Amino acid sequence: MKGPLGFGMDDLLQETLQLQRKLADGLKLLPDVEDVGYGVTEREEVWSDGKVKLYRFVGAQPPSGQPPLLIVYALVNRPYMVDLQDGRSLVQKLLAAGQDVYVLDWGYPDRSERFLTLEDYLLRYVDGAVDHLHALYGGPPNVLGICQGGVFSLCYAALRPHKVRNLVTMVTPVDFHTPDNMLSHWARHVDVDLFVDTLGNVPADLMNASYLMLKPFRLNVQKYVGLVDILDDRQALEDFLRMEKWIFDSPDLAGEAFREFVKQFYQANGLMHGSIRIGSETVDLARLRMPVLNIYAEQDHLVPPMASKALRGRTGTTDYTELGFRGGHIGIYVSARAQREVPSAIHDWLSERA
Repeated sequence: MKGPLGFGMDDLLQETLQLQRKLADGLKLLPDVEDVGYGVTEREEVWSDGKVKLYRFVGAQPPSGQPPLLIVYALVNRPYMVDLQDGRSLVQKLLAAGQDVYVLDWGYPDRSERFLTLEDYLLRYVDGAVDHLHALYGGPPNVLGICQGGVFSLCYAALRPHKVRNLVTMVTPVDFHTPDNMLSHWARHVDVDLFVDTLGNVPADLMNASYLMLKPFRLNVQKYVGLVDILDDRQALEDFLRMEKWIFDSPDLAGEAFREFVKQFYQANGLMHGSIRIGSETVDLARLRMPVLNIYAEQDHLVPPMASKALRGRTGTTDYTELGFRGGHIGIYVSARAQREVPSAIHDWLSERA
């Protein structure tokens, strides 16, 4: 007999027995699960500057002859999310379509990089990688910027428009002051000078804790409770552990670059006001005259859609495309739906402009 809440004692008994079975199966399975890794695609180092390295991904077939595609990722996480595992890899799908794909790996900054600035990241590292690809292929590469890497790519392409053939941005904030941007609300009230002057480099664990607290119940409780449901499923368990490993394998952030980024983007909303300065140069989005593809995730809690869509009308190009896909900030790379839709959309858009 069902109670007022829609379940009875028999339901509770069955749920308890099922939980016991899953825990028992998990205790048997867990010792056999080996350490999971990420990064499924073979890659080779082709250029470096200090800890920053440029890798070329090696596909099963030769590229189709289009300009190389340089992926610029965020500083706050490792770039392996674009090549997480077999079947869940943006890189894998782009290679299969014929793209020649490269990625900048920022490495793990230590105290010697404490005073790196945004000028170093954009006009030394990104510019160095672009120049290397230009020398190899005799022309400007395509650039795919993701999240903070998309912000970097927008700024770089505005500063050096002749060096970027086509620009693709994914889950990239432009308006940092949209009402639904909780991370921005926090960042606007941080005394970033005191923060950086005290800590130097920003510890990765502190940044991770900030992201987790954006959805404290979902990211600190619910997902680990849900882990019980997959304890008897080796593939699902390995996928869970792989994602956890990526989340917590985060670099510290160079203090001075962090100071500049928070002040200029989060606090001053500089892309919207034309006030971003990289070294002695001012970023003017109207100088983006190359074709631009702007991709956003419709359920993104870190970069709300309106924050990305603010790019429309601010570039100087007549070839601007905006695409939204179902998914969150990470799901847009790795979900089954995204794997079917996003890589082909990028490839088709680039091919039309090859």
